[in-house]
Amino acid sequence: MEPAGRREKPKGKDAANRQEKAKQKSAQQELKQRQRAEIYSLNKEMTELEQRQFETFCKEMQAPGK
Repeated sequence: MEPAGRREKPKGKDAANRQEKAKQKSAQQELKQRQRAEIYSLNKEMTELEQRQFETFCKEMQAPGK
């Protein structure tokens, strides 16, 4: 009877540990997704900025020639 009692306690702890690990993993996945979205957004903004600066540069280079 004693070993069965011992088995029940770790199961409760294991279940709690598994649940806590699952929460941590879920939170970490959400963080990674949010960071990835922020990186993509920043990358888009930087690409647009580079394009605007390039267009401005091209206009400046053409203006003195005319």
